[in-house]
Amino acid sequence: MASYLYYIIPALGGYAISSLYLLKNPHILHKKKRSAFHCTHISHRGGAGERIESTMEAFTHAVNEGTDMLELDCHLTRDGHVIVSHDENLLRQTGHDITISSLNLEDLPLYKERLEVTFYAGKHSMGDDRKFILLEDLFKKYPKMPMNIEIKEDNNLLMSKVSSLVKQYDREVITVWASVKSHIMKKCQRENPSMPYMFTVSRGLQLLLLYYSGLLPFVPLGESFLQFYLPQVINRRYIPESSILKNRMVISLIEKLTMRKGLFEHLAKRGIQVHLFVCNEEKDIEAAFSVGATGVMTDYPSLLSNYLRTHPHTAHHSSW
Repeated sequence: MASYLYYIIPALGGYAISSLYLLKNPHILHKKKRSAFHCTHISHRGGAGERIESTMEAFTHAVNEGTDMLELDCHLTRDGHVIVSHDENLLRQTGHDITISSLNLEDLPLYKERLEVTFYAGKHSMGDDRKFILLEDLFKKYPKMPMNIEIKEDNNLLMSKVSSLVKQYDREVITVWASVKSHIMKKCQRENPSMPYMFTVSRGLQLLLLYYSGLLPFVPLGESFLQFYLPQVINRRYIPESSILKNRMVISLIEKLTMRKGLFEHLAKRGIQVHLFVCNEEKDIEAAFSVGATGVMTDYPSLLSNYLRTHPHTAHHSSW
């Protein structure tokens, strides 16, 4: 047994030293990704706390506040139009228990006059604009604005139409595929492999396993973005439906496992942007940047803009 240890211990020590060195110096093995844009300020659903979410008024307000990226979700109407909406079922947003896929474009109802902010319990947003919009109209109005488009449905036609619009408006390098589900992401990538894409949930778990096993510095990564909850907002500003996420110890464990500055700095050095969400208070914005986020997603674009103005050296621009 002692003779085996004579070889194993030096080998493990060499592996650990190599892994730590390459974690801090990933350029030795990996060419840094060169994204067409870097975003520090991301507006969640166009800034759902300051205007009615996902309306043109919300997106316009966010752009006027200086956002670097618009985050949004898409669904398909019965007559084949790509609509910007977080939910497929419109009960929460409109009070009508109907789905977008069951309606023609002209039959879509209006948003509620006051809409609760999902990631800021008890807060509501209002605005003059309560209309659902076409993805194409958003592309037309902001042709150079980076956008993060989440696909929630396993709908091949939806993916195809989103991809076609992205190509039509020549915005492949500034439009990001997003989905929490790996099988949907794989279809999105096949539909348009020129678009950058984010880590899914299962790929994020793989990322953590690679990090804690020391293998991460040796493994190539195709993703360009990691987007993840800032755990401290859960059960304080965001009340999840899942019972397991209501447990304080579970959230504490998630925070300890995921909020690793060494991991985020390694990803940033490889050109992978790290966005933490949804940060709707200054202390959450500060916490996100302090742990190594390269960008913050918020429902309050004016709050984040003001924070960045008053803390000009907070974001990790040096990595870019």
